[in-house]
Amino acid sequence: MSTGGTQQLSLSGGCPLWLIERPGPAILSAKLWIRGGSSADPVGQRGVSQLLAGVLSRGCGRLSGDALADLVEGRGAGLRCEAAEDGTLISLKCASDDAALLLPLILQMVTAPWLVEDQITLERQLNLQTLQRQKEDPFQVAHDQLRQQLYGSGPYGHDPLGVEAELAQLGRPQLEQMTRQLGLEGAVLVLAGQIPSQPEQLLLQELDGQAWSTQSPVRKAGASGLKRGSLASNLDNTEQLVLMLGTTTGPLGSDQALALRLLHCHLGIGMSSRLFVALREENGLAYDVGVHYPARLGDAPFVFHLSSSSDRAKEATQELLNEWWRLLQEPISEEQLNLAKAKFRGQEALGRQTCSQIADRHALVLGHGLPFDFADRCLTEAEELSPTDLHQAAVDLLQNPCLSLCGPKEALASAAAVWNQHPLNRS
Repeated sequence: MSTGGTQQLSLSGGCPLWLIERPGPAILSAKLWIRGGSSADPVGQRGVSQLLAGVLSRGCGRLSGDALADLVEGRGAGLRCEAAEDGTLISLKCASDDAALLLPLILQMVTAPWLVEDQITLERQLNLQTLQRQKEDPFQVAHDQLRQQLYGSGPYGHDPLGVEAELAQLGRPQLEQMTRQLGLEGAVLVLAGQIPSQPEQLLLQELDGQAWSTQSPVRKAGASGLKRGSLASNLDNTEQLVLMLGTTTGPLGSDQALALRLLHCHLGIGMSSRLFVALREENGLAYDVGVHYPARLGDAPFVFHLSSSSDRAKEATQELLNEWWRLLQEPISEEQLNLAKAKFRGQEALGRQTCSQIADRHALVLGHGLPFDFADRCLTEAEELSPTDLHQAAVDLLQNPCLSLCGPKEALASAAAVWNQHPLNRS
């Protein structure tokens, strides 16, 4: 299929290939999105997807890790691989003239990784060190605590980096098994920029005739949330209190996800956002404040986050809970909605400036089993939403949030007292 500067092909083995021609600098961006990610980590092996992602770029095909790094960096290119909750993403950015040399690396990484013991050990140690450092960050502690409240031991219940005790035991046998499973749930490859001639031949030329077997990702249900309100606290002897208030909602592309996206724009985008104005500008309660609403294949979290001085814990907690409660009690105004829609259009435009951004967005959308023009459809559909639509989405999806706290003892006690008396908790 071809639409304007866009063409859809299929590689031998079944991987869909989307080509997006863009004028401008002679740059090529490639994104291979593989369904799976940390939510697919086997029981007892939490962290194996991210560990594998880190090792995939440490040698593949005929190239050792050093030779691969020399080839990529010697051309001023970038090649990386990382696992998120729902997928593993391999990203290549290079000059178009170097595509013949570098494009074949993408499929070699998934079909012929080296998986060398010393490189596995190094990558595992780096991930363990990162998990250790995260324990020293109050914001990360509150975030991890909230994740447990929202998802428990489910597929979304752990950091993509894994769980220390399980990660420490992972080695080459587990990575070999995960490599054999890459692509079984589907994958999609998107190239954006100045596309070389016969890109499918370039991608396959180093596979020695062995096609990578996969298929286009289909729409399917992802991990579910627990849908129950709770309070969790973690003692940290600092002078600040971190609060995270959130619940689980639905997947990207679900019926009310676009309404929540507009609420996200209203509440958390820019210095005119509701939370920034109410908590920071008007009350001086926030060092940092915002909203987290990522794209997920399953029940995505919708989270308010706030960092405040510990001596204002009571007031900060009260105001944060009040803002969530207001969403459930009354619609936003037409003026507020129009501003949210303008921000949404602006965010969409900003997210399509570079070849890398365009390829990344389409790979994510297609990887979730959604149509190629999903983002354009959202822009059109957003204009039809009313304040009532956004309020109904809040009422349907944002009931019974969880509160996660990290801070000094007195601040935790003050915040807990507010939570216990607030109608948001009592409801």
